[in-house]
Amino acid sequence: MTQKFSWLAPALALLLLVTGCKKDNQAETTATAPETPALPKAPAFNADSAYAYTAKQVAFGPRVPNSKAHVATGNWIVDKFKSFGLSVREQPFEAMAFDGKMLRSRNIIAQFNPQAGRRVAVFAHWDTRPFADKDKENKNAPLDGASDGASGVGIALEMARQLSMQPDSLEPNVGIDFILFDSEDYGYDESTQGELKNRITDGTDSWCLGSQYWAKNKVPANYNPSFGILLDMVGAQNAKFSREELSVQNAKDVVDKVWNNASNLGYSDYFLFQSAPGIDDDHVYTNQAGVRTIDIIDHLPVGDEYFPAYHHTTLDNMDIIDKRTLKAVGQTVLTTIYGE
Repeated sequence: MTQKFSWLAPALALLLLVTGCKKDNQAETTATAPETPALPKAPAFNADSAYAYTAKQVAFGPRVPNSKAHVATGNWIVDKFKSFGLSVREQPFEAMAFDGKMLRSRNIIAQFNPQAGRRVAVFAHWDTRPFADKDKENKNAPLDGASDGASGVGIALEMARQLSMQPDSLEPNVGIDFILFDSEDYGYDESTQGELKNRITDGTDSWCLGSQYWAKNKVPANYNPSFGILLDMVGAQNAKFSREELSVQNAKDVVDKVWNNASNLGYSDYFLFQSAPGIDDDHVYTNQAGVRTIDIIDHLPVGDEYFPAYHHTTLDNMDIIDKRTLKAVGQTVLTTIYGE
């Protein structure tokens, strides 16, 4: 999950966005749940399967760009989407990290029902941060990224599996594009890496390298879905998802759909009708590319820290992954798509 400390300035607002690991001083507010129609009928999301897909990614080892584990994980993700009958494309690119390393990267795009004109995007990132810089004892250790990365991909894969098993009469009315970004989490955090130098001096964001590249080189070309949903840090026990500010600014109707569906499904303990400050994440760049995107991201609903204790530490391993959280997110997103 991206975490940087520069301020974003939306063109039509004077609101300051929180970046990465820091929250602004604005008080968070409670949003009122608007009324929604009856829930659309959607396939049952299998949390056991999503958990297994999450664990498989973690088992490869930290998915740090330029590593063998990174290459093997990417190959496995591509093969899994293909095994479900989706049309898969890879978007290779190189990008310079803040420490000067050139990262060999690839975005992965898997399309369900690619012929459909009307489409919805599901975004996630599949890489892991190379250092647990918020860890008190293992600051330079790579992390598993079980929630921060693997959980979003695990949910995307299970959604793809469920879609592939439906007869034509039970397919959704839209095509779905699963777009997984690479090199999202190799950014500079001045609060934890002050002893290091950020070598990116042209003002370019050191986070979200994959979504930045995709936004300038969209695959599919001229891509224009109805909306997008970003899944980031969506697998931890007792996760809380607030209505993130940039999501509300760009796609309030989608936020309303998702949060109301979650409430009607019985997942209001996870999806809080509470506003949260904006966060610098992949949806910043998908929105800039014209794809109205919301961010479902684990956020502490109280206190001054934006993220849970596991964020960017070695605690982000399979011990914190909860099948109930995976079910809440996966079923909510699948239901939302079937409502289109």
